[in-house]
This record gives sequence, C-alpha cells and structure tokens, in this order.
Amino acid sequence: MAVVSWADAPGLVAPPVPVSLWTFTPLVMALFGRKKTTVGLDVGSGLIKIAVIDHGRGEPELSKVVIAPLLADAIVEGEVMDPGIVTDAIRSAMEQAGLKTKDVVTAVGGRDVIIKKIQIERVKEQQARELMRWEAEQHVPFDMESVELDFQILDPDADGMEMSVLLVAAKRDLVENKMRLLTDAGLAPAVVDVDAFALHNAFEVNHPDAMQGVVGLINIGHEVTNINILDDGVPILTRDLTIGTRRFREDLQRERGLGADEAEGLLQGYDRSPHLDAIIESRGEEIAVGVERAAAFLASSSRGGSQLRAIYLCGGGARVPGLAPALGTRLRLPVELANPLANLRVRAGALDNLVTDEVAPLLMLPIGLALRKAA
Repeated sequence: MAVVSWADAPGLVAPPVPVSLWTFTPLVMALFGRKKTTVGLDVGSGLIKIAVIDHGRGEPELSKVVIAPLLADAIVEGEVMDPGIVTDAIRSAMEQAGLKTKDVVTAVGGRDVIIKKIQIERVKEQQARELMRWEAEQHVPFDMESVELDFQILDPDADGMEMSVLLVAAKRDLVENKMRLLTDAGLAPAVVDVDAFALHNAFEVNHPDAMQGVVGLINIGHEVTNINILDDGVPILTRDLTIGTRRFREDLQRERGLGADEAEGLLQGYDRSPHLDAIIESRGEEIAVGVERAAAFLASSSRGGSQLRAIYLCGGGARVPGLAPALGTRLRLPVELANPLANLRVRAGALDNLVTDEVAPLLMLPIGLALRKAA
C-alpha cells in the first residue's frame, strides 16, 4: 500500500496536511511509475459506489461511475454482517464498470478513526515522530498497541514555542478487516485512506471558495451522518451520528403509516410533503445538534474561537426534499448542496443511464478516493 502526498491529487491547492496517511503494509511506491487511471471504491451500507478517474490527460477526468445496491443488513453501522454478500456485490460492481485492474483506492472511517488537531512543543519533524506515540496516548482513547498512527505538522514554518499538529489514529482491526474484504473480492487495495480526507479532496476541487474560514461538510449516508469541520481547507474535526436515510424511511413507515416504496419515493423525489416535513423536523434537529456540538467543541478548543460560516451537504440524504433549508433555518447558517461534479471534467458516457442530479450527491467520497494517484 502507498503513502500519498497532496502532490498526488492534481488540481488541489496543497495545504500542509496529508490526504492519505497510512503505511499499513510495506511501502510499494514508485519505482514502477504511476498508473493513469485510479479506481475509487466506496463500500457503503446501502450502495457500492465506484468512480474511475483518468489522470493521463493533464487534468483529472471522470471516465466511469457505477452505483450498485447492497442487500439490506449486509452492512450494519459500518460492520460487515455477511461478507459473502458484500464481496459478491463488489465483484458485480467492478464487472459492471468493465475494469480489468484489481487495484482500488478505498477508505476507513467511523468511531474507530480519530482525527484531532493538537498543540505540541515546536520540534523538528523527526523529533515529533518520536514524540507522537506519547502524545497520542494523551489524546486517543484506544490502546496504542492496536492502532496505526500518523500526523502532519500544520504550521512548519511558523514561529513560536508551540506548533499545530493534525493527529490521525485508526484501529488496526478496522483497516485489516477492510483489506481482507477487498482481497476476498479479488481486489488489491493500493491505498487505504480516511473518509474525511477523501471527502475533502473532492470538495476542494469543486468548491475552492469553501477553503477559507471554518465550514462544515456533512455527508448524510444510509445509516451514518459524518460531520467534518474544515478550517481554511484543513480537516480538523470529525463526528459521526447514527442517523441516515434508513432512519428517515423507517420513521415515515412507522410514524406516518407509509409503505416502504412510498417512503423511499418521498426521500428520493423532488417535492416536499407534510409527511416528510414532520420527519425532517425531528431528524433534522438531531443533525443540527450534532453540528452545534462539534462547532462548540471547536470554538472552545480554538484560541481564536472560530465560528462556522457555512454548511455543505453531500451523500444520499443531502437530496431529501426540504432538509437543506430546514437545517439552514435551524442553524442560522447558509446551507447548500456540495457537488463533486461542479469543476470536474466528465467524459461522455461516464454516467451512462444515471441521472446526474440524482447521483451527484452520492459521489463525493468515491470521487475523492479516485482523485488519488495510486502507485
């Protein structure tokens, strides 16, 4: 597996933070050059999403997208309940994409990944590396023998007695399980990234104006909502909420008496309804409270007391009719949909048989993964 630097993601303005941190297996980089095509694979709890990006024409070009359904309960809250069903779905999606390569870029996330901005005594990078395990023991609620660690100095050229460091830790089991799943599907994970950094990659390419100040990028998935806080383009805080479109659908069925198909139709439609507005009020409140708590934590831990200035939504839940304006009203902040295709060149036929407006919110993570250049 490979370590990837900001220089490996063309089109990005490189802030001093890594996009792919991990060296979980022996380094296999670049004596053999780089491949022109990168396959981003996002294994979600409801859908398998593949984005293929061609890096060989100067600027990245999206050449293929595949979105395949996954049977209900095959993955629950990030845990694979039926590996056979999941690996079969991954193989099917890869075949549908017509891909010969086995190399993919994937990511891990959730409660077993910690991203934290910390302050430490200003030292040289090699000294920082020697100190980081001790620092991690103070900030990471995991057994240090069971995690993979990495870090990046955010202000290497600044003066002062202290420096800002972005610390990232992931449980080793989480990474090994993800790699085993892909290996069983006949694939080779060339890079294992972190969800928050992959989301950021696609977000920065398509929303460069959001790289100033403090903004929130909220990825509303099938079972989990990821809250990512960025400060001047640097991901500095993440929070996961166990709320997603599945909860919305179940609420519509249980509380509003709708059938499964009718509930799904409302969630994926374009029009608001009294049924949906009632559910958005309750579930939207939970999301809003999660955002407020993350923002409050950030403000209390920041010397400057940074405040959120805007919210961007992505993921399948971002399209729920009425959710964005409801969150904007509740949070008293501008809320808009993040579009991973806004500034990305798209090859003719890449979205074959897919409706762009419907699938675009689903593609932030797989496109962010595919923006990597795997070895």
